[in-house]
Amino acid sequence: MSKIRVGVIRGGVSTEREISLKTGSEIVANLNRDKYEVFDIVIEKENEVFEKVKDLNLDFAYIALHGVFGEDGRIQAILQSLGVAYSGPGVMSSAVCMDKEFSKRIVAGYGVRIAKWISVRRGETANFDEIKEKLGDKVVVKPNSGGSSIGVSFVSNQEELDKGLDLVFSMDKEALIEEVLTGVEISVPVIDGKVFPTIRIEALAGDYFDFESKYAKGGAKEYVYEFSEKVQNEINKFAKDSYYGLKCESFSRIDFMVVNEDTPYFMEVNTLPGMTAASLLPKSTASLGYNYEQTLDLLINSSIHVER
Repeated sequence: MSKIRVGVIRGGVSTEREISLKTGSEIVANLNRDKYEVFDIVIEKENEVFEKVKDLNLDFAYIALHGVFGEDGRIQAILQSLGVAYSGPGVMSSAVCMDKEFSKRIVAGYGVRIAKWISVRRGETANFDEIKEKLGDKVVVKPNSGGSSIGVSFVSNQEELDKGLDLVFSMDKEALIEEVLTGVEISVPVIDGKVFPTIRIEALAGDYFDFESKYAKGGAKEYVYEFSEKVQNEINKFAKDSYYGLKCESFSRIDFMVVNEDTPYFMEVNTLPGMTAASLLPKSTASLGYNYEQTLDLLINSSIHVER
């Protein structure tokens, strides 16, 4: 039986490039060579993808990119035009999920609870006193299309707001300003439409699950956790409804904040979840007996036969 030709695409052009390189290298190292012929494809410019992929005759591309030109639908469109199957959701779903404001509006339409927010686009101004009336005395400012908690600021006055927006606009053209929810962060993988065990996150290296907590060894305590039956059922329903409403395919990871241990709020969808040793999705699958290599098989199998 011939091996499946798998290209792992890593690197990229976004602020999350270093995480992508780590994710991709671990995937390359752990794919089962008895099943797969593996091609390590490192890109530094967007136009390299077509040139590096077109002559490899790939059966499947594992997209190990994050952020812009990874999770925003553009690389998915290139691979689709080449007739190469790929990991994660399709072009439209990827683009929508990358836009936090857009995705919040959609999941809210499916009855999923969301935090209050406003958006500010590059060139617009924001008045903290007006924002405070809507969202509270302290708010969080984040890139609308970013990830890995890069560019996130907690602000409580006009000066901090201006600095937070300047930071966002150095990397994105739109900022999301949200009410600050106090609670526990959780992450819920959905693979091939099935909700996997919830991962509870307790940041140890920062005040919240920031970049350092996410990617430093020992940066956070992350473990499978089950809430009371009523709360867990709502979390699972919100995760499945978000996956469905945003037209995700293959797999995604849905992040929530649970306030007072009983009220989950949707935060965002990760269409290409991190797969480093410190990542959340493999911890969830491990609780059901999948090792890292088997988890990669699970993700590839959930993706390779999807009709695009």
